[in-house]
Amino acid sequence: MNSAILHPDVQDYINHNLKTDPTVLILKGISFAGVTTAEVVEQIEAKQKCEKKLPTWFQQPNIYYPNKLNIEQTSSEMTAEYKSRLISGKTLIDLTGGFGVDAYYFAKLFQQVTHCELDADLSGIVKRNFETLKVSNIITIAEDGLSYLENLPTDYDWIYVDPSRRHDSKGKVFFLKDCLPNIPEHLDILWSRSKNIMIKTSPLLDITIGLNELENVKTMHIVAVNNEVKELLWVLEHGFSGKVKIKTVNLKNSGTEHFEFFMEDEAQVESTYSEPLTYLYEPNSTIMKSGGFSSVSETFGVKKLHKHSHLYTSDTLIEFPGRAFKILKSIPYNKKKIKKLSIEKANITTRNFPDTVQNIRKLFKIKDGGAYYLFFTTDMNNEKMVLVCTKAT
Repeated sequence: MNSAILHPDVQDYINHNLKTDPTVLILKGISFAGVTTAEVVEQIEAKQKCEKKLPTWFQQPNIYYPNKLNIEQTSSEMTAEYKSRLISGKTLIDLTGGFGVDAYYFAKLFQQVTHCELDADLSGIVKRNFETLKVSNIITIAEDGLSYLENLPTDYDWIYVDPSRRHDSKGKVFFLKDCLPNIPEHLDILWSRSKNIMIKTSPLLDITIGLNELENVKTMHIVAVNNEVKELLWVLEHGFSGKVKIKTVNLKNSGTEHFEFFMEDEAQVESTYSEPLTYLYEPNSTIMKSGGFSSVSETFGVKKLHKHSHLYTSDTLIEFPGRAFKILKSIPYNKKKIKKLSIEKANITTRNFPDTVQNIRKLFKIKDGGAYYLFFTTDMNNEKMVLVCTKAT
């Protein structure tokens, strides 16, 4: 951490160049005592990423930023605030603290939070920023969180951990054992210090595999922001052996969509099917990730078009966690009939359909956008069809 970055002149330069192309700044060069051009540009690039994701940090003067990769990997304030409301107690330890956004929000509800971060430079930055933000109930520890927990005989009301992909792991990570720290391997250590554990993972992690790797999972939260799944939260309670509740939440600017079901019950629910009725529903991304498709049908009283299409229909308009459409016309997938619609511009979606949106646009010369929504899908009789829709009001 270079404290010269916090000099008023340097901070003014950073704030006045947040909209400037970093390449231009690098070519021009920056002349401040004790600060390199690369350091200043790194601050600008990192702060740019915080404007919407971390407004508290962005709006607070004299925040010191790590490299932009740390900002990309941290929780957003919206998701951090959500997870902080899921748990309560007096003490919490964050084993993989990172930039400290989650710890900041936990500290609003816990008396004391311990923030562990193996990267000593990042830990120093976080400590300094907490002082700037006037947060006094977070202890920062520049050490591996798991080792700290194992060597210090202190109990906590909650343990929070956000394992990251191992550097030697190739491609996408679908297993917790492929992350650091390896949670399944170290659960005994965690249980020796707390009866409650919350684990944050990438949305790429397979839910069924995760449930098999862990023990005592009580609830699992699938969290999206504006319909983009950002994280999975696994809440473990020592000794719990009941049914796992899956909770989905889509945090939107216009409100929040919730849906929940028990994982064990999903396989027992029998879906009902129907030809397209008056309205069509497309579940949000959290439900698509959850796999609770039959539970959705039962909970909201809507019928499925096909087992694998994951589209629903009803005669009356209901409030649904996803998008709702008015069906104007339903036609078989037939080139002549589709061309006869004379639709030159539409929003196209494919569900359980053998062709891609790109190929469909090319074949029928349909541009993107407009008021029409075309769903290319398969019906309950395994026939390909096209639904012409507009947004439901």
